Amino acid sequence: MKNNKFACKPLAVALLALSSASANAAITIYDDAEVATVSVDASFNTFYTTTSVDNGPNGDRDQSRVKMGFLPNWLGMNFSKQIGDMKVGGRSSFWVTINDSNSGVTSTGIDVRQFYATLDADWGQLLIGKDFTLFNRSNIFLDEVLLGYGNVNDTLGLVDGQGVSFGNIGSGYTYPFPASQIRYTSPAFGGGFKVAVAAIDPSPVNGDADREESAPRFEGEVTYSGTFDDASVTAWVGFLSQTSESDMGDVDSNGASYGVKVGFGGLSLHASGYSGEGIGILLGPTEAALGLAPVTMYDPITYESLDSEGYILQASYKMDANRFVLSYGENEIEDTDYIGHEGMQAAWFYGYNSNVTFAVEYSTSEFSGILGQEEAQTLAVGAIVNF
Repeated sequence: MKNNKFACKPLAVALLALSSASANAAITIYDDAEVATVSVDASFNTFYTTTSVDNGPNGDRDQSRVKMGFLPNWLGMNFSKQIGDMKVGGRSSFWVTINDSNSGVTSTGIDVRQFYATLDADWGQLLIGKDFTLFNRSNIFLDEVLLGYGNVNDTLGLVDGQGVSFGNIGSGYTYPFPASQIRYTSPAFGGGFKVAVAAIDPSPVNGDADREESAPRFEGEVTYSGTFDDASVTAWVGFLSQTSESDMGDVDSNGASYGVKVGFGGLSLHASGYSGEGIGILLGPTEAALGLAPVTMYDPITYESLDSEGYILQASYKMDANRFVLSYGENEIEDTDYIGHEGMQAAWFYGYNSNVTFAVEYSTSEFSGILGQEEAQTLAVGAIVNF
């Protein structure tokens, strides 16, 4: 096969924003116990980047950009009101690309990644609406280079286009793509444990006209957070399960995610991973929307689900306002054909004040297998402003 047969050039435009974390703070704009409390949060970032591509779908080339990083720019609104023994809340967030001038004049994409209500009481929290899903959620939200630029390449159409980079999506974890869901999260118990389970709108992995999903996708995660002397520990395990059926064959999507993050003084260590079948290497079951399902998720002849796995190892050290990070991760699919992707970052973050962070990052992306053979190296310098 030619290397560019599966090059996903529309990917960066179509997905717009492939990562998120809540802002560190919010600005209260209205506070009335009888009505509600309303706050807003926002995040802005821009990077100057230069990428050198070897043997990609577009050949060898050097490309410079001014664009957003792994995190998109967003504006969020939060609502809450205490009613008796229940706290009623809600959140909406709007995610914006700033790269519209690269491929379309004033065609800025605005995406709603979160739009949900919450009910909090002694028994835990019920969330109804659209939010990030649970499988691999902690893997990505605890990524040490979440604020950085991350991996780009021509194989997935990420050097050009309007979207964000992929960070370590596809080279360490799959993305917990936002979806409508009904989710329950328990209160903390046993010294720091929490359990979250969700029924999620299923993704149509099987593209046949007669396909059906007779049950929603189910995801769950158990987390633990605790401190011991001067050390902090966060650990988690999660699962995903979905079946997409048709007369041609059923595609089962099942996975397990796991990880641990340990902090001691200024040192932080992160190790996480996942394994499964029918979940691809990028977006879990939502990867089918990219047209990659017969390549990365199941055999198009036998409909047998393809196995995939990935992991990421990271270390960071914080000294005064400086934080230094080293990261390495990879995802792969083993079958008759092979798909592999490795990513590495070395980054320096400087916290100028509580709202402003500057970043310098060097990253590499290396694809092998039927998606193509490509190596890309990127140097990025940028600033992140959070409210």
